[in-house]
Amino acid sequence: MRKNRKKVVVIGGGTGTYTVLLGLKKYPIDISAIVSMTDSGGSNRVIRDEFGLLPTSDIRQCMVALASGETDELLRKLFTYRYNAGTGISGMTFGNLFMAALTDIYGSQEKAIEETCKILKVQGNVIPVTYNNSHLVARYENGEQVLGEHYIDEPKVELGDTRIVELEVFPPAKANRKALKVISEADLIVLGPGDLYTSIICNLVVGGISEVAKNAKAPKVYVLNLMTKFGQTNGFSGKEHIEELERYLGEGAINYVLVNKRNSFPRGILARYKEERAYPVRDDLNGELSFRVVRRDLVSSKIYEKPKSDKLKRSLIRHDSDKLARAIISLL
Repeated sequence: MRKNRKKVVVIGGGTGTYTVLLGLKKYPIDISAIVSMTDSGGSNRVIRDEFGLLPTSDIRQCMVALASGETDELLRKLFTYRYNAGTGISGMTFGNLFMAALTDIYGSQEKAIEETCKILKVQGNVIPVTYNNSHLVARYENGEQVLGEHYIDEPKVELGDTRIVELEVFPPAKANRKALKVISEADLIVLGPGDLYTSIICNLVVGGISEVAKNAKAPKVYVLNLMTKFGQTNGFSGKEHIEELERYLGEGAINYVLVNKRNSFPRGILARYKEERAYPVRDDLNGELSFRVVRRDLVSSKIYEKPKSDKLKRSLIRHDSDKLARAIISLL
């Protein structure tokens, strides 16, 4: 019966969370996605600056990932379609514009998100981490501060080698009550994969999230990234990812870490990553640890090429949604 289903909460944003949800929805569990709301690049810049709304790209991706098998395939394609021509519209997605129109009709972005979930027959809950209009602020070890998720995600070259020492949201944001509730009631909490600061930790710096997540009865699972990220995790090993995550979540809060054990990536792909100064995350999770390491073959054999209309940097290789979902479900 549905009431006896295990409750899995995924905290994150971007393609990493999309990948997790795509695999998990095939299992008889209750899924809730807690989604970051600080994106400020690409079409989200237009949504925020010109429409005066909160960013919707991460929300939209989660909806498409959790769309029911009964949802028309054309509708899925529409929600991911990105315009490649037109003054002011090139680079925008249909899904983001659709939700902007619904917000205007209903007078509420929260209502627009709820109605879009109904239209796509979403299997689970897609919950914005906050409805406060805030931006990410990163402070670097050289003392410099940067405002805006986009400029943290794709930093100036001269700042890219400098480590982030503090992340916060400004103005301070209050957590969505629905997010706090599902986290406190979860049977398993999944963090990642995704950019450490701009997809995962950005949720934990919203007021109330880290405290509730740390104190939740549910085990916490961190999906270790496949590659480092220039400007965020330059040269980070596996341990360094977890140490940084626990600075915001709480020391010893992580119970499991899922690590890809496959040594070979698709041919030629690492050379392309090297051009962006990104490298495979070194697995140094050995010895006495406060968490259990689960090593599986988790990488997808597919190389993801973004459309020309997409102006943001995207991952070329990703976790395999089915392999990752199996590994997560095995921890329930």
